[in-house]
Amino acid sequence: MEVKVPTPHTRTVLLALTLVAVPLTATTTANAAPDPAGAARAAVAPAAPAAAAATGLDDPAKKEIAMRLVSSAENSSLDWKAQYGYIEDIGDGRGYTAGIIGFCSGTGDMLDLVELYTGRTPGNPLAPYLPALRQVDGTDSHQGLDPGFTSAWKQAAKDSAFKTAQNDERDRVYFNPAVNRGKQDKLGTLGQFAYYDAIVMHGDGGDSTSFSGIRKRAMAQAKTPAQGGDERQYLRAFLDARVWAMKQEEAHEDTSRVDTAQRVFLDQGNLNLDPPLDWKVYSDSFHIG
Repeated sequence: MEVKVPTPHTRTVLLALTLVAVPLTATTTANAAPDPAGAARAAVAPAAPAAAAATGLDDPAKKEIAMRLVSSAENSSLDWKAQYGYIEDIGDGRGYTAGIIGFCSGTGDMLDLVELYTGRTPGNPLAPYLPALRQVDGTDSHQGLDPGFTSAWKQAAKDSAFKTAQNDERDRVYFNPAVNRGKQDKLGTLGQFAYYDAIVMHGDGGDSTSFSGIRKRAMAQAKTPAQGGDERQYLRAFLDARVWAMKQEEAHEDTSRVDTAQRVFLDQGNLNLDPPLDWKVYSDSFHIG
């Protein structure tokens, strides 16, 4: 996300491409002479190496879990795909918050998203609001956005291109950086998710309550596994630092998304974030089987 202001975040996709190859033998004539030597070579030829599978939060099944966990905290729902059209001002000083990951009009990431969408789909319902989004960036102002912006957002959310743009920006700004940093610190899936949830809410600016500030605070208390430290001990320090950062803002003072969710998984030793998962956020109970 933007590095200007830490962001609260809300909500949290995959494109599958199937290639069907026609066997070469289907195009040969019925009178073609057999090639015993060729058949023998084919029988012993080594199979092509498979692409490396994702290991961690970027595994498709684990990524889906991550999206549902974040949505439980941000939308009180596991149906994160229903959040593309979400938009409201939640009164946290960041203007409008919207979409699957809580893009904000006051923190730059909403502007980046609409610019991406407009570059791909000129003339979309949100394109006329780009000047206003540039003007209100860094503020909580609605100037130039009201009264039609929220309706335009919901209209755009019906467009698959806008949904794809939201997915792409979520991954570019939040998901991929969090997972990559987690892997560099040699954290498992739960640790990578803790990083992701933190960067979604706080952004990755230079202040003490940003993701990098939270990580720095945690590392002052415990070494990462990459530094030779114990993973559980480090994650406890990171979650402690995260709670401290949340309590610096009134809008984030409820820390249940950490205390009755991520800490529960950590106390269970579920570093791989394997289902079944049971947790609470804001006293609401959730389950992934």
